[in-house]
Amino acid sequence: MNIVLGVTGSIAAHKAIDLASQLTQAGHRVNAVLTADAQRFVTALPFKTLTRQPVVTDLYDEEEGWKPTHIRLADEADLLLIAPATAQCLAKLAHGMADDALGCIALALRPEARVLIAPAMNGRMWRHPATQANVALLASRGVRWVGPSEGLLSCGYEGIGRLAPVDEILRAVGSPAG
Repeated sequence: MNIVLGVTGSIAAHKAIDLASQLTQAGHRVNAVLTADAQRFVTALPFKTLTRQPVVTDLYDEEEGWKPTHIRLADEADLLLIAPATAQCLAKLAHGMADDALGCIALALRPEARVLIAPAMNGRMWRHPATQANVALLASRGVRWVGPSEGLLSCGYEGIGRLAPVDEILRAVGSPAG
């Protein structure tokens, strides 16, 4: 399965490295897309090394050839997996904002491709009516969800908002055959 792994600016972004590795080991082709905020937590190098694929860090990252990278990835993806997904990411997706590579890929995604989102944020942010409205809107468009989980949050609070465990995300993705 061709997976575009979107990584957004959360302390949980480090878990996306393990996720990318395990997806690749399971036989998936993984193309990581790191937002500018994600790059404050992780770098492209581990994703590139573990997936053996170029990493998109900017809308204007271009490979050889004439087709824009974000359109090529949107055309090839069987699954857009965003893990971790911040409240900002959910708002941008819900409202069709395409101001970065991840947003452009999401808007240009083939209709047959699935979208799976693993949120990670402060519990108050997750429960906020604006975030819940964005979640409901995205769900009405067929987006599937894994998490968030409960536990100790990086902000020091206890409760909902943790990124779902990597093994739970892997189960939600399924096998490379589909």
